[in-house]
Amino acid sequence: MPADSFPNSKFLQQLEAIKNNSEPHLRELYRYNYKTVEKYVVQNSGTADEAKDIFQEAFIAVWRNIQLEKFIPQTENSLNAYIFQVSKNKWISYLRSAMHKKTIGLSGQEEKEMEVEEINVADKDQLDAIAENIHKLGDNCREILKRFYYNKESLRAIAAIFNWTEATARNNKYRCIEKLRNLLKN
Repeated sequence: MPADSFPNSKFLQQLEAIKNNSEPHLRELYRYNYKTVEKYVVQNSGTADEAKDIFQEAFIAVWRNIQLEKFIPQTENSLNAYIFQVSKNKWISYLRSAMHKKTIGLSGQEEKEMEVEEINVADKDQLDAIAENIHKLGDNCREILKRFYYNKESLRAIAAIFNWTEATARNNKYRCIEKLRNLLKN
């Protein structure tokens, strides 16, 4: 392979370092791409906090795809383009979901009736599996889920406890639920 053809050895070394969780390489990749995504999100009806959450989700997805060798770069710039495209797709998906959601306030009695229905529908085996697997989650995940679902604390309150933004608390709660779902599948 000629010296000037892609992929060059320096790029392959960087990709391998990212694959192996090299903190300096991950940090450099994060820093290099974050501002572009933040600018895109803010210019498209978003906030800086939303941009941060979207970018974190996209960055993790890209990092997983690199580790699983699902991402095969065509050029040295394709990694940055891939991060931007995943971020853009996540932002568009978020906007679509937010536009279709309508919040309707429920009275306290209606909320309690809905909770009772949810409990009645829940399968005892599934509840046992959840109880068994929740102990396999990290301390933060257990604490977030306990506070949100058991103590009925708001995301704002949870964010204050962990010194996060509300959007970060929502994002972390989602990740914890996904971890629990994956444990339940196995």
